[in-house]
Amino acid sequence: MSIVILGLNHKSAPVEIRERLAFDPSEATAALGRLKEMDRAAEFVLLSTCNRVELYYAGDQDSAHIASRLVAFLADFHHLEPEQFKSCLYFHENEEAVRHLLRVAAGLDSMVVGEAQILGQVKESYRLACAVKSPGKILNRLFHCAFFTAKSVYTGTAISNGRVSVAGVAVELALQLFADIARAKVVVIGAGETGELVVQHLRKTGCTDITVVNRSYDRGAELAKRFWISVAAPDYLYTRESFERKINRRRKGALLVIDVGVPRNFDPAINKVGEVYLYSMDELKEVADQNLKARQEDVTSGLEIVYAQAAEFMDWYRAKDVGPLIGRMKDEFQQISRLELERFLVGARQNASCRVPLEDMVNRVVNKLLHCVIQNVNTVAKEAGPAEAAKLVDTILRQAHEISCTKDGEQTQG
Repeated sequence: MSIVILGLNHKSAPVEIRERLAFDPSEATAALGRLKEMDRAAEFVLLSTCNRVELYYAGDQDSAHIASRLVAFLADFHHLEPEQFKSCLYFHENEEAVRHLLRVAAGLDSMVVGEAQILGQVKESYRLACAVKSPGKILNRLFHCAFFTAKSVYTGTAISNGRVSVAGVAVELALQLFADIARAKVVVIGAGETGELVVQHLRKTGCTDITVVNRSYDRGAELAKRFWISVAAPDYLYTRESFERKINRRRKGALLVIDVGVPRNFDPAINKVGEVYLYSMDELKEVADQNLKARQEDVTSGLEIVYAQAAEFMDWYRAKDVGPLIGRMKDEFQQISRLELERFLVGARQNASCRVPLEDMVNRVVNKLLHCVIQNVNTVAKEAGPAEAAKLVDTILRQAHEISCTKDGEQTQG
């Protein structure tokens, strides 16, 4: 059994690659269904945000084999050649995979370190996966561990203080560009969660001249109803040529365009138009790096929490197969006690008044001995690893079975 992550993010892939591999919720649901058809015994979760696309897998396939199959799946689903994005992928297995998810959920792997928005995105991705029953025992436990870890990092450090979301960084840029933000004209490209947060942040600064532009009409119309206006288009909302024609009709002055859409909505060449400042997700990274430096001490504390929780999860993961063996060992011990009581309570003793208290006493002795054995198994698991603990329990189990199957409780002589 292996836990595997295959993915790419803002550090490994440029936005033009990320946007081609992104999944919207309906695509994510369809993808998870296809993954389960590919391997019904395995577990899957798909995380897709503006800054990352990650496939989480738990199953019995060889890690190299499943990595190859997941790459082929991404290529086939998005109608791409693997060579177009393969060099941007990262691959993590077992403990490093666990640490990675915990870092992601806690905002420690985000473009803006400490952002709380990513936790909601991880939870939503897990919810979508649960809706199609693609996670199982391993990934269910892992994602709940990630949620707990994120909460511990947010409450145990100051990493989420200040402007730590992508939306907050976008507004920070606006404040740097315009002396009087309240008089600035702002175009927010993308009506998703991040775009909405940008609008909310801008409103709090006093900015009122805001235009929201979106690719999806329904989502754009819904946001327009609560804020300003919206339009829709199948590709770039504006090329440089069409954008220049639009702004030639406006009054002079700086124009800030914040494109938080993935796929991007504005042609990057628009940034060359005079007095226009176009920022996409990748352009926010410089401010994010400044935040990272300011939060380095909190990052270290957050990582300590992540590594401790990851180690605890791996203890459970490695020992998960020991539990059933211990259950079988308990059954064998109880079988031995029943057989010995049956051998003792025969003849005149069969209806003795002490039968019930005698059975209770034997059960207490067996349970106390089992407790001692299990404590020793736990010690072996911690000192020598779960594999050695499993070997010990298996040996005890076989010996107990031999005793319970031997006449009069005596081992046969070979």
